Amino acid sequence: MAVEVRAVRGAALNELLDEVAALRIAVFRDWPYLYDGTMDYERRYLAPYVTSENAVVVGAFDGQGLIGASTGAPLADHAEDFGDALRDAGHDITSTFYCAESVLLPAYRGQGVGHAFFDHREAHARDLGFSHCCFCSVIRPADHPARPGAYRPLDSFWTARGYRPLPGVTARFAWKDVGSTEESIKTLQVWMRDF
Repeated sequence: MAVEVRAVRGAALNELLDEVAALRIAVFRDWPYLYDGTMDYERRYLAPYVTSENAVVVGAFDGQGLIGASTGAPLADHAEDFGDALRDAGHDITSTFYCAESVLLPAYRGQGVGHAFFDHREAHARDLGFSHCCFCSVIRPADHPARPGAYRPLDSFWTARGYRPLPGVTARFAWKDVGSTEESIKTLQVWMRDF
C-alpha cells in the first residue's frame, strides 16, 4: 500500500497525539539520539502543536496506521534553547521557521517520505512568509560506544535539500539517554537554508 503524507491539524491532530508521541519515543531511542522518552513528556512537548496557529505536523500513513511524523513551527515560538543559538550568532529568528523533528519507522525509509516531510514543512513556512528554515542535529563523538558500525549520517540528504551547517552555531538541549538515570545536556548543530 502506498504511503500518504499529509498535514494534520486541530482536532485530527489531537486524536493522533499519543501515536505521534509513541512513534517519537520509538524512533528517537535509536542512534544518534538515544532518547529514553516518556509519554508524559511527549504529550507536554507536542501539546502546542495542537493549539498553535502557525505550527504544522505532517503525518505519514500506511492505510490508517501512522508510520511517520514531522513537526515544524516558527522558531520564535519554539524552545528558547534553539532560538538563542541563532540570535546569539546574529540571525533574525522572526524570519526563521524551525523544522523540528522527523521520525519514520525503519521499514519505510529510503522511499521519499523524508523529502515529503521537508516539502510540506517548507511549503508551510513559505506560505507564512518565512525566508529561512532551520533544524538541529545532535553531535555525538565518533567513538561513542553505542554508534552502530553501519551508521550513515544524513548530512548528504540535508545538503541536497539546500541546508548547510552554520559554522560555530550550536544549541544545547537536555534529555535522558537510554541506560542513564538522569538527563544530560547535548550539543546540537544548527543547519539552515534560505528560500
